[in-house]
Amino acid sequence: MKALVIGATGATGKELVDQLLVNDDYSAVSIFVRRATGKSHPKLTEHIVNFSEINQFKDLITGDVLFSCLGTTLKDAGSKENQWKIDYDIPADFAVAARNNEVTSFVLVSSYGASANSNVFYSKMKGKLEDFIAALHFEQYLIFRPGPLIRENTDRFGEKVSIKIIKALNALGLFKNLKPITTSLLAEKLIIGAKELPSGTTILELKAIFNLH
Repeated sequence: MKALVIGATGATGKELVDQLLVNDDYSAVSIFVRRATGKSHPKLTEHIVNFSEINQFKDLITGDVLFSCLGTTLKDAGSKENQWKIDYDIPADFAVAARNNEVTSFVLVSSYGASANSNVFYSKMKGKLEDFIAALHFEQYLIFRPGPLIRENTDRFGEKVSIKIIKALNALGLFKNLKPITTSLLAEKLIIGAKELPSGTTILELKAIFNLH
């Protein structure tokens, strides 16, 4: 099979690409990035693109399964408008191109609490993206809604503190629906899901993600 990955330079995306490259089920892995990653592997094809000009490279979005790990924080994006462009517009554009090019499976890393009806900007944005892609009717559509992500060597102080607090609360039996998950384990579950789960749309909340084997 051939895998396509967007968000390949993010914490989860990096882990996913590394795991796909050593997975015997995949003979080719294509990633779409803004700048060269420096990664080299016989299976890997790296497309350096301008994400706002998808019409220039949409014919390259061909394969069996498209993994979307793309996302940013409001702080890094600088504004809600820019965050929307990254978290919604780009995955949505790739989904349309992939569907038109007969890619059969779409695997989306969404977020806990995602809902188009949410009053929270981030959750509403993620929910609207989920719904938009669902309307494209991929043969297989997997929506992963993880809790907080544990990123290796993160330099985000607030993230480190919040993870420690949630872990402490989890130990007391509280907020189990927000149990943190490592990006490496999430990447592993994405690959398992694409292989093991049936056709149609499947939404995986945190417990289902951990239970996926």
